[in-house]
Amino acid sequence: MGQKSRNNRLFHSSIILLLVSLSAALSSPFQLQTLLPRPLPSAPTLSWHDSEPESNSLEETSQLDPLSSNTTLEVQLELHHVDALSSEDTPELLFDLRLQRDALRSGTIYSLVSKAVARNPPRAAGIPCRSPLCRSLDSSGCNQRRMCLYQVSYGDGSVTFGDFSTETLTFRRTSVGRVALGCGHDNEGLFVGAAGLLGLGRGILSFPSQTGSRFNRKFSYCLVDRSASSKPSSLVFGDAAIPRGALFTPLLTNPKLDTFYYIELLGISVGGTRVPKISPSLFKMDQDGNGGVIIDSGTSVTRLTQPAYTATRDAFRLGATHLKRAPDFSLFDTCFDLSGQTSVKVPTLVLHFRGADLSLPATNYLIPVDSSGTFCFAFAGTMNGLSIIGNIQQQGFRVAYDLAGSRVGFSPRGCA
Repeated sequence: MGQKSRNNRLFHSSIILLLVSLSAALSSPFQLQTLLPRPLPSAPTLSWHDSEPESNSLEETSQLDPLSSNTTLEVQLELHHVDALSSEDTPELLFDLRLQRDALRSGTIYSLVSKAVARNPPRAAGIPCRSPLCRSLDSSGCNQRRMCLYQVSYGDGSVTFGDFSTETLTFRRTSVGRVALGCGHDNEGLFVGAAGLLGLGRGILSFPSQTGSRFNRKFSYCLVDRSASSKPSSLVFGDAAIPRGALFTPLLTNPKLDTFYYIELLGISVGGTRVPKISPSLFKMDQDGNGGVIIDSGTSVTRLTQPAYTATRDAFRLGATHLKRAPDFSLFDTCFDLSGQTSVKVPTLVLHFRGADLSLPATNYLIPVDSSGTFCFAFAGTMNGLSIIGNIQQQGFRVAYDLAGSRVGFSPRGCA
């Protein structure tokens, strides 16, 4: 009888402890921050502002060879969104086109990585047809004069074909000579209305790779939130690209593919608490180059490997039960009806990179998708092992690429 009584007391004590722990968990408040719901932005106006002085140094008149000169350069440029070329389209159509481009680009990235992992890494040979530089192209040919031709397909579906040559590039009053580039004769896709494309990737023919020593192998950009600012984004090359006080995370290398910037994501916090089902192993790149995490300025929506996305989404939903749900929209499965709202509280969200905890503003993960007040959680899941940190989550941060130090930095409010 005494044993049974003790067991009953232990049982009831366990029930009480369980109820107390559940009560504490339910009453523990999510960390929230304020979101000011803004509508979808209209197409921006394309205008340029020349803020540099009329004359500065020898850079104004000389052509600087990136391979031979010891002079270090600094260049600051304005960036304008491609939507500025579609000024007559509605905000809804512009957003739909953005998602279409995004799907094409992410699909191409996954395809590139899969193909690279399945074969040996390409040899870096480095503009005649027989030149190492011509042979370094993934897709090249020769014209009747035995000069190099190129063809490139980009992640958003754009295609360009033409002569592969070297040229002097001039940014305002700073010139850099002998830069290998494509002189396109047949350009389709986003090239319509634009003069070209400046490659910022990690491959040997990107602008940072070709001119790295001239800019101390440093560049950065800051992408503005177009729903909140009419200012242009910015791109900086040289020592001035690295902001003081930035949080840095090491760059990783994929042994099979040199194109992308890989970084190490360790976990995610929602509402001030680490999401328990997300471990670093979900984002780890294996020895064959599968998996991992890249940061990409051309992809809009961050894709997380499916288990990580599901856990993050569920944690966000739990902290946003006070918000009115709305139907799914396109690739977004967590949407809310914020019509008529001028201010709402949403759970905080932090991306934990090695050495850098990136606390995102609410506008970087809850975004408008129509003009009726529908806002969606701007992450998506992927069955591919590769996760992609997109540009919506990068908005407002100066993202600094210190390639000499093999690291990437983040500085909040970096567009000021």
